[in-house]
Amino acid sequence: MRALASLAAVWERQTPVLRGILLMCCSTVAFAGMHALVRFVSEVLPPFQIAFFRNIFGLMFLLPLLMRSRFKVLRTQRIGLHALRGVINIGAMLMFFTALSMSPLAKVTALSFTAPIFMAVLAVLFLGERFRIYRWLAILLGFAGMLIILRPGVVAIDTGAILVLGSALLWAVAMLIIKILSRTEQSVTTVAYMGIFLGIFSVFPAIWGWQPFTLQTLGWMALIGLFGTIAQMTLSQALKETDPTALMPFDFLKLIWTAILGAWFFAEIPDAFTWIGGAVIFASGLFIAYRERQARHATALALTHSLKGQFYDKRT
Repeated sequence: MRALASLAAVWERQTPVLRGILLMCCSTVAFAGMHALVRFVSEVLPPFQIAFFRNIFGLMFLLPLLMRSRFKVLRTQRIGLHALRGVINIGAMLMFFTALSMSPLAKVTALSFTAPIFMAVLAVLFLGERFRIYRWLAILLGFAGMLIILRPGVVAIDTGAILVLGSALLWAVAMLIIKILSRTEQSVTTVAYMGIFLGIFSVFPAIWGWQPFTLQTLGWMALIGLFGTIAQMTLSQALKETDPTALMPFDFLKLIWTAILGAWFFAEIPDAFTWIGGAVIFASGLFIAYRERQARHATALALTHSLKGQFYDKRT
């Protein structure tokens, strides 16, 4: 107990930025481990069944958190929006897990970096956000990175790559819903309902292709659920600690970890196009996040000046 108390004290003495970076790094390790395990288990079970157990075990690992709050975190007036997010998320997860079962880990991870780029486009179309020329150029750069990886017309575009891009698009829609929910909901409420609805919505796809499995395989799927929960919780807490733009550069570690795991366990050596394209896509997403931060800062500054002006007008 003293050791834990000492570690907690050391943790609290760190700056929010450092805590956020460390949590983000933990999140990338957990995501990479989960993806590698999904690839491993998909050799004996269909991806839909793996997704079901990932969600069930993930919900089980969330249960202590819900019980500690006496389920108060489930109080919401936006249950419909949570359910819609669950439907979109399960579609993204099923597509992503299927892609992991048929494409190299590093390639899947590199293409998944397109999600923030899709989100930027959707924010313009559906949330009315305004982008200047720099961010449009960043979006075009991101799609250029995607073409570097896929090389259409030079090599055949495999089904796994198409599924990853479809998953990234759906995940971008889910992120927009999260953005809307964050205006009124606590992050723990959003995470809890994600676990609940993903568990519910993954039942029928799993039954459709159900296969028998061993206790050892069940243990691997429990580990998938644990890694997935750790990844989501550490990512959520990292975003609470500091600004996303301080964390985004470390998200690229996912590509490094998955490349190592893919080479070690599945003899998958990423080619130069995957690294170059992944870096281009990632740099594009990083620039978009940076420009969004600048826009938020400018808006906040303008609002502050406006309020000060009103204050001095009243005094005179």
